[in-house]
Amino acid sequence: MMGFSFLWKEYKYMLTKPITYTDYNEVERTEDFLFNLSKAELMEMELCTTGGLTEMIRKVVQTQDIPSIIKVFKDIILKAYGEKSPDGKTFIKIDENGRKLADKFAQTEAYSVLFMELATDDVAAAAFINGIIPKDLRDANTAAPTLVPKNVIPHLV
Repeated sequence: MMGFSFLWKEYKYMLTKPITYTDYNEVERTEDFLFNLSKAELMEMELCTTGGLTEMIRKVVQTQDIPSIIKVFKDIILKAYGEKSPDGKTFIKIDENGRKLADKFAQTEAYSVLFMELATDDVAAAAFINGIIPKDLRDANTAAPTLVPKNVIPHLV
């Protein structure tokens, strides 16, 4: 498993995260995966959560509601996953058949490696969350709330 150690590329609108994993044919691979939340997606998440997403995250972290933290974290990872179009004009999250690309990603060992890394390393988790937020929003609000307290599930590692 490759540590987060800030081995990612930050662009204005997306995060590129290299992940090393072993696939189901027992082949070790390192691939770049892309993550992004647009301003519209963030606004929708904020407005569609009772009391607001930011406040809900603060409450679950403050109360150490681990099941809720894990659910929110998983939802954010999968909502942010996508692929950049060849011309760079769009960040694709739904394939031509109407299926979410994140559904396929969630079935890979790459997802498992990323999830475990972020669930067990609060610094990596904060860097990931800050990396998927558009740069201008990040600059205006210096840091995203830390979703996962330090070593949420260390007994699994």
